[in-house]
Amino acid sequence: MALSSSGATVDLEDLVDRVYLPGRQGSLQVEMLAATRMSGRVPYVIDGAVRVLWEELSAGRPVVVLQNLGIAAIPRWHFAVVVGIDTDREVVILRSGVDQRRLTSLTTFLRTWRRSNFWGFVVLRPNELPTGVDQLRYLKAVAALESAGRNDEAVAAWRAALQEWPNNSVALFGLGNTLLAAGDNVSAEGYFRAMLKSDPVSTAARNNLAMALAGQARHEEALREIAIALGDNTDPALERELRDTETVIVKMSRQEKIGEQVEHQE
Repeated sequence: MALSSSGATVDLEDLVDRVYLPGRQGSLQVEMLAATRMSGRVPYVIDGAVRVLWEELSAGRPVVVLQNLGIAAIPRWHFAVVVGIDTDREVVILRSGVDQRRLTSLTTFLRTWRRSNFWGFVVLRPNELPTGVDQLRYLKAVAALESAGRNDEAVAAWRAALQEWPNNSVALFGLGNTLLAAGDNVSAEGYFRAMLKSDPVSTAARNNLAMALAGQARHEEALREIAIALGDNTDPALERELRDTETVIVKMSRQEKIGEQVEHQE
């Protein structure tokens, strides 16, 4: 329901396969978040408070929550979707199990929600941010989306982050990386250079800038960036990575020269 509300196309059987663990006869939080990412959406874990529920609902986003409907000794974990709050009657409206509209008193809801440490999340479109967004938490959520291989959606999410925090180095680096992976070397170069303006000694940014330049056949410039990074770096592990990148760029340069010679001979 939460995915559909975000505009994602949902195949129910496929979704069940992704989140349902037969041995546990249910799902865990990690599967719920992973399935959201695989659907091209950003799962954002909210602060557990009624105020946050209200704000997200007001923004048009239902909230997935984890409840314990049993007791501490005999827990009965259950996911539900908060779709409304009636403040006058102090009632929470849930999509719960097969019930499309289950009315639960606010007191009972909070008691069962508290047992999960008030855990819940919203499903975000890639170009939107949650209300009262926590910067670090959102950036981690987008990085996880990128790691899941959803590059197109990650690009949109990193752009949304940069609209909110224009000079954030994590977002600049993340967007640069995603564009680099997509083969957009020109755009990736711009974001790595922007990051280096605020963090000139970032070995990772300079290494990836070198790859973006090499992808444009600007091998000499790329090798100069590697030389700068090697001069700034003091970490042996990063030095090995830089040397590996240097080797790749040298091979790319040689292959290009061989290709030019073949063309010339023809």
